[in-house]
Amino acid sequence: MNKVIQQEEEQAEVSPMEGLLSSVDLHIPVVGDILEGTVLEKTSNSMLLDLGPIGTGIVYGAELKDGMGITSALSVGDKVKATLTDIENEEGYLELSVRQASYNRAWEDLEEKKEKKESMPTRILDANKGGLLVELNGITGFLPVSQLSNANYPRVENGDKNRILELLKKLVGQDLRVRILDCDKETEKLIVSEKAAQSEKEMTAISELKVGDIVEGDVSGVVDFGAFVKFFPPSRKDVGAAEEKLEGLVHISELAWQLIDDPREIVKVGDTVQAKIIGIDETRISLSMKSLQKDPWTEVHERYQVGQEVQGKVDKINPFGAFVYLDKDIHGLAHISEFKNAHPGKTMEEMLVPGESYRWKILSIEARSHRMGLTLLKK
Repeated sequence: MNKVIQQEEEQAEVSPMEGLLSSVDLHIPVVGDILEGTVLEKTSNSMLLDLGPIGTGIVYGAELKDGMGITSALSVGDKVKATLTDIENEEGYLELSVRQASYNRAWEDLEEKKEKKESMPTRILDANKGGLLVELNGITGFLPVSQLSNANYPRVENGDKNRILELLKKLVGQDLRVRILDCDKETEKLIVSEKAAQSEKEMTAISELKVGDIVEGDVSGVVDFGAFVKFFPPSRKDVGAAEEKLEGLVHISELAWQLIDDPREIVKVGDTVQAKIIGIDETRISLSMKSLQKDPWTEVHERYQVGQEVQGKVDKINPFGAFVYLDKDIHGLAHISEFKNAHPGKTMEEMLVPGESYRWKILSIEARSHRMGLTLLKK
């Protein structure tokens, strides 16, 4: 074939856009590149961009939307970055997406905020039994129940998951301040924490407290392992708003001096109580109610002596033996090994009924450790 004819055919196959790009000494973009352009025209469903020597780009419909609010704030003359999605569409424009470019920038912004430990507002989209779905920079993330602040944490007796979900759903549509705990664009993993966002504020309030302080507050929740109490830090005691309250835990062992199977037997939600601060670990405050009560074991030797025969009610039986109350405060243990020696061939379940009283002999008293050894007397 004649070389001249061949060159004319090759030139005929080249599009006007390709011809323009080849005539200018510049970087030829490829699909996926992020380009910067100046807004020429903007409507509700499209936007024209001046890309300089490259030509004119257009952004259509859904590709205008972004999670960082970039497009909504643009006007003619503003510069914006967009991702190239088509080198030349049917109208001869380079087709672009602000949404895709914004998606990359959104993750970069989230990474920066994570590293700087910045807090940011988020809207609660939905709830499930594990936590809340949130949105940051147009990206969906997850806020686990365990990372909710004290004010929003669902205090549910018996850990009823359906009741927890009911309380979480009340947060849908609300705005919360959160801090990013985990952020990974590759796996699209975004985990946030309301508790971490408030920790700095809480730490400031907690710094007013010290072990040994006595606080007064309201029981905000009762669970199997204890009771939560909300109270004001000293500086906000008379002027504070409800959200400024701190929250501490009274462990079941610190509710009262007697043995407790169910904290609900001692306190209920809404009760006003006093407690002593016995521990502060970052934002965790440990409280004790029994520390403000007189230890009945300090006078145990005035009421009971080793070798004494007493009447006592069986509280419960476990593999170690039987727990027995001599009065409302003092209890003892009839150990299983002692029982077997004294009553060979018998079991505690055969001879003892929880709630019934029997005659016992005191074998030992250890007041400091709140221990008393008992043996069942034969009828």
